[in-house]
Amino acid sequence: MATIYPVDSPGVTTRAAEPMVHRLAFADLHDALRRGWEDFKAVPSHAIMLCVIYPVLGLALARLVLGYSVLPLLFPLAAGFALIGPFAALGLYELSRRREAGEDISAWHAFDVMRSPSFGAMLGLGAILLAVFVVWIATAQAIYVSAFGYAPAAAIPDFLARVLTTPEGWMLIVVGCGIGLLFAIAALCVSVVSFPMMLDRQAGIAEAIAASLRVTARNPLQIAAWGLIVAALLVLGSLPAFLGLAVVIPLLGHASWHLYRRAVERNPIPPQIRPSRRIRRSAADFPATLLQWKPRSEG
Repeated sequence: MATIYPVDSPGVTTRAAEPMVHRLAFADLHDALRRGWEDFKAVPSHAIMLCVIYPVLGLALARLVLGYSVLPLLFPLAAGFALIGPFAALGLYELSRRREAGEDISAWHAFDVMRSPSFGAMLGLGAILLAVFVVWIATAQAIYVSAFGYAPAAAIPDFLARVLTTPEGWMLIVVGCGIGLLFAIAALCVSVVSFPMMLDRQAGIAEAIAASLRVTARNPLQIAAWGLIVAALLVLGSLPAFLGLAVVIPLLGHASWHLYRRAVERNPIPPQIRPSRRIRRSAADFPATLLQWKPRSEG
């Protein structure tokens, strides 16, 4: 653990200590899910409001895929939710943080995350995950073309028959799932605690990713089990026309916050959220407000 030097030490640059990561037990995964479910039950309307985009997006993607005869991309698109899910759950982390701290919770508090000093870093890591998602979709398309060419599947029965009853289809399943697993592992390793840590400790991208990698290296079996839990719940949530994601995504978002709490030591300094400042002005001040003139300081 890095040493924290006092500010007034001569010749020493002050820097924050590297957070200590803890060893996880499999019981911690169950506890994180249990606490996440409690958060969801405590504020279900907020979570559903934040995550309604998932079933809507899923239905829109299904219609797009079926309408333009690009059915092979439906499964990669649905599986890709796991890659960008950690970024989309930012508001859920904030709700769990506030409930844990005993603060008031309302739907608008989820948007307080946008006033965090580390929100720019969150956007940066979110852009990285989005790029990974785009590369995954392009890779899945390339794998399908290499197996079946550019001829689109005419309908669902035709597509299922080609995938499940032909050597090319089995090759598509094995190679596609194998490469998809690599994408999922990479995304999980860099984001398992990254976003909650940015919110809690105002960390930068490099520091948050480094912490996630250290958590993964210290707990490889537990993080692998967590990845399987996430994948299984996302599959279950996707089955009824993606509507189940309105429950699964909030549950995983809240649980991820509590998993972070178990994996990384608590921040001794509370997170600072930029207050929204609104200056009251009189109507008589209107002309002056157009020209923000300040006198020069006389030296």
